[in-house]
Amino acid sequence: MANPFELVHEFERQVAKYTGSPFATATDSCSHAIFLSSIYCKKNHNEVTIPKNTYISIPMQLIHAGYKLNFVDKDWKGYYYIEPTPIIDAAPRFTENMYIPGTYTCVSFQFHKILSTNRGGMILTDDEDFYKWSQSAVHDGRNMGVPYNVDNISILGYHMFMPPETAETGLAKLQILPKYNEDVAGSYTYHDISYIGNFTR
Repeated sequence: MANPFELVHEFERQVAKYTGSPFATATDSCSHAIFLSSIYCKKNHNEVTIPKNTYISIPMQLIHAGYKLNFVDKDWKGYYYIEPTPIIDAAPRFTENMYIPGTYTCVSFQFHKILSTNRGGMILTDDEDFYKWSQSAVHDGRNMGVPYNVDNISILGYHMFMPPETAETGLAKLQILPKYNEDVAGSYTYHDISYIGNFTR
């Protein structure tokens, strides 16, 4: 039997091609894409700044990753940087050649989004080291190209992978997606969630 996760890898390849990103790692949500990127960038940053008008899971994921949060008034549409990191929350954006070099751009396939698989996300990157790490980290530290009983697991992973059925839906919808799509949300969509900064793990 063929490896069912090859559907996930093909979806990653097709999304990378569409967005102009060298690499892509699929996740079960954009929130978890943000979390994984944040964990990886934690070695260089301990404090981040985000708009106070964003979706509530973003500050929650950053707190879980161990960051101190600052909130600012910021008008944004489609995407914004989690400053000073190279992480971009681009949940409301999905269009051809959208990738910005040098970033970890996190996109969403939630049911309200441009490319909907009902649930799912992806990290776009040109960082090959991050790509290699995230491919295992997203799936319990495993190498999905080998059977579990012979896998030599060597890193602490997370259970945040995209199921093959989700990737299959994404592949079908991506084939008919226009080259250009308008952003579906921005700062005007969300209320002030800066009170989340007082929450603890």
